[in-house]
Amino acid sequence: MSTLAQQPLDETKLHEFVMKAVGEMGAAMNAALIVVGDKLGLYKAMAGAGQMTSVEVAAKTKTTERYVREWLAAQAAGGFVTYDAATGKYTLPPEQAMALANEQSPVFLPGFFEVVGACMRDEPKITDAFRTGKGMGWHEHDHALFSGTERFFRPNYRAHLIDEWIPALGDTTAKLQAGARVADVGCGLGTSTILMAEAYPKSSFVGFDYHPKSIEMAREAAEKAGVADRVKFDIAKAKDYPGKGYDLVAFFDCLHDMGDPEGAARHVLGTLDANGAWMIVEPFAHDKLEDNLNPIGRVYYAASTMLCTPASLSQEVGLGLGAQAGEERLRKILNSAGFKRVRRAAQTPFNMVLEARQ
Repeated sequence: MSTLAQQPLDETKLHEFVMKAVGEMGAAMNAALIVVGDKLGLYKAMAGAGQMTSVEVAAKTKTTERYVREWLAAQAAGGFVTYDAATGKYTLPPEQAMALANEQSPVFLPGFFEVVGACMRDEPKITDAFRTGKGMGWHEHDHALFSGTERFFRPNYRAHLIDEWIPALGDTTAKLQAGARVADVGCGLGTSTILMAEAYPKSSFVGFDYHPKSIEMAREAAEKAGVADRVKFDIAKAKDYPGKGYDLVAFFDCLHDMGDPEGAARHVLGTLDANGAWMIVEPFAHDKLEDNLNPIGRVYYAASTMLCTPASLSQEVGLGLGAQAGEERLRKILNSAGFKRVRRAAQTPFNMVLEARQ
């Protein structure tokens, strides 16, 4: 008889866990439906429109009613839309519309579910990495990861970067307003770089990323935003990007992904102006595991398992900090690299912003 079979079972606890798992099943399946609704404009069609039938939603989005009807039923069962049995109509409440239909909203969420889809498609590679111990570089992931990450981070950066995070960095705002040199390292598709360039037209910006496709897309985005005259994007790694005397170096949600974060920090120190600042935006985390066992920590640990830790392990050193490294570990790395002044300058429920200076 197995050890498992010998263990006594609490039937109540078993039932509670099974029902919890059923909730997970619904959430997992709904992740795909959110992507469908986003791509087809179903949420946008319902936003502010009041009660609608499945026929009306389908007509407005030029989709097939039978599919829309089933999709709406699933959304109603999950509380994403409401259903009025008396009229047979569905409504997207304003709160849900803000999170699902308004791309300018600070809580716009569909981009994250694109990331979930990419993770599911990459699962076989990560499963194999568990066995081999090898890493998986950012560039090796499903393409939806890149666009999904940009769409998910963009609202947060738009809401906080210019009005809160940069002003928390001492004299940095004044320098940027007067005309400063800025490096955005690990820039991805360039959203953070472009936001800064739009806010500070007298400054010059360069975004660096090792992923060629991301740099290509960032250049296109800069042209579209009308800031290509003061923004350029180049392919480079965090430990060898060019330039000296930067007034501000920024790392957005990427230091923990690096195989050698201390080496990257040492390189930053060598490229900063003597009075320059390094802004490190990282996922919010407490220093102890037990203090991160909450819904936000759960998302970050899961993302770290699928994305961040494999990225680090694919590089030299392969420290594998993970997305929940916490301020204490990050501070030690920065101090070891030669930064004497490190402080938490700002935070949100999802991010902490560290400022490091010589």
